[in-house]
Formats: sequence, structure tokens, C-alpha cells
Amino acid sequence: MTTLLEGIEQQVVRTDRLRASVLRHGGAGRPVVLVHGNVSSSSFFQPLMLALPRPTVAIDLRGYGDSEALPVDATRGLRDFADDVASVLDAMGVADAHVLGWSMGGGVVMQLMLDRPDLIRSVTLMAPVPPQGFGTRLDGTLCTPDGAGTGGLAANPDFIARLAAGDTTDDEPTSPRSVFRSSYVAPGFSDEHEDLWVESMLSTRTGEGNQPGDGTASDAWPGFAAGARGVLNTMSGVHLDLTGIVDLERKPAILWIRGAHDAIVSDESFFDLNTLGKHGIVPGWPGEEAAPPQPMVSQTRAVLDAYAAKGGWYQEVVFEHAGHSPHLEDPERFRQLLLAHVTAND
Repeated sequence: MTTLLEGIEQQVVRTDRLRASVLRHGGAGRPVVLVHGNVSSSSFFQPLMLALPRPTVAIDLRGYGDSEALPVDATRGLRDFADDVASVLDAMGVADAHVLGWSMGGGVVMQLMLDRPDLIRSVTLMAPVPPQGFGTRLDGTLCTPDGAGTGGLAANPDFIARLAAGDTTDDEPTSPRSVFRSSYVAPGFSDEHEDLWVESMLSTRTGEGNQPGDGTASDAWPGFAAGARGVLNTMSGVHLDLTGIVDLERKPAILWIRGAHDAIVSDESFFDLNTLGKHGIVPGWPGEEAAPPQPMVSQTRAVLDAYAAKGGWYQEVVFEHAGHSPHLEDPERFRQLLLAHVTAND
């Protein structure tokens, strides 16, 4: 069970799709809905929830936290998660809310923009997944038709094994605690809640239907490609394309926040197989033309520029000293920015 900070309430919401765990905190005004990313849970939002003067709702996605561990159909992109979130909000009577998505959760929120615009008043994207999926170029085209180098087989097997084993140590670079320190936050960050963050990471269910998913063989380097089941495959460019937000009739204002030292989502991320190949970490890289490091941040900016050109609005804010988790690393600045954004769009 999730460790709760004082003031946070947990409830179970049952819908026709799943049994979901939801964290809540009170307040006045239009609610803020928080959607977490991969290898995490709603627990990562607890300090932010306590700091906001508005009602907050944080939903554990399927296979994370205390929600039901249902399998993920990756051929639907992130729609399994988005449909789950929508069903929970419908059951709770929440609509026209301010919605924040972190990392993979940013992609879930963009999918909600497409499928359930009635749920969303404003959007905050924190270090979001690139909107045209992994394994793509700046213009969104796939580097290979099958998404070589993406999907479930791209995960580090030792990290997955340590997740499954509930490893709380920092004995190896692939221990979840070590990965938190090296990848979720900028170097040097520490706070009093690290055990809670590790607990949240370890709530991730593993297996082909969940984290990381399956895969297929590929004739292209590095010899495997995206599969059809599980979390990492949902974000392959083979299955994911969120550029439809550009043509939405009703375009909620978007606040995009990212850390300058983000090790996970960047234009040359070491979570990208092509980057690892370029730097000689994975042998046999076929070169920049065939397998370029993915410009994740630049792709997000290009899609949001197109969104703005068609009548939308967005603001990009860079936290110069933060990594993948600006809400943890500079919480007061993050709180002020988020509150200003939701207030301006109430």
C-alpha cells in the first residue's frame, strides 16, 4: 500500500474499465488532475498536492501504485491509459479540470485532449514524451518502418529484474534508487522523501503486458523492434502519434515545463538506443543518417509551435538546475508557475 503524507487521502474508484487507486487533497476551486509517468505512481505528486490551495486528484495508472494490474494494449498507443483516466474522472464527476501530465503522463494528457476535450480546461506538460513517439525524426517520420530500437526489448533487463524483486538498495547503477538519483533528478539533488520515491517506482508491475512489454526481431540495427503489448511499446512511433492536437477546434492553453538536465527526455538522451549507439555504448550503430539520436525536446517544440500557429497557446519554461522532476527539484517555483497558469485559465 502507498505510504501517505499527512493530509493526503486515498480512495478506490471502480469503473467499467478498472479498479483505480486515487489520491486526493482538498481545497477550493476548479480541481487539478495529476497524471504520473512510467516507473512511478501518483505518490510522486504528494508534496505538490499538499502545496496547492485547490482540490487535487492524482490517479494511479493501470499497473502502477495501488491500481489494478491490467495488461496494456500497445497498439492503441497511450489510449488504454487515457481511457482509464477518463473513466475514473467520469465516475468521480470531475470535468473541465486543469490537467497535468508528467513524462509518459504528458502523452496520456495529450491523448485525453484528442479523445475527451470536455475533461480539460488547461494543460500542463512536464517533461512529456515526444508527441510522435520514440524512434522518430524531428518531422515525426519513423527511422525504420518497424520502430527498430524501441519498445519492450529496449529496457535494461537488470533494472526490470530489480523492479520485480523490490530492490531498495543503491548497490548497482541499475538499482531503482540509483536510477532515481542519476536520471529522475539533476546531480546533487536529495530530499527527505527518497524512500517514498523508490517505493513508488517499485509499485510498477513487470511483465510482457505491463513494464516493459514485448518485442519483435528486426533486420535493422540493433536487431529488435516494437511489440504490441506493454508499456514501452505504447510510446513507440509505430503506435503513437499525438499531433492531432494541432487541429483541435478547442485548444486549451499549454504550460510546458522541463529541466535543463533531464537525462530521460532530451535531444540526445541516454535512454535512446540511437544515442547509446552514437556514443559507442551499444555496438554496430549504422550512423547518423540511418539511426539519429531522437530530438525529443525539439519535436515537442515543433508540434507545439504548430499548435500555436493554428490558434493555440503555449509557454515553454526551462528549470535550469532541474532534471526530469522539476516539481520535486524546485517545488516552490513549480507551484507558483502552475497556480498562475491555472488561475489565468479558470
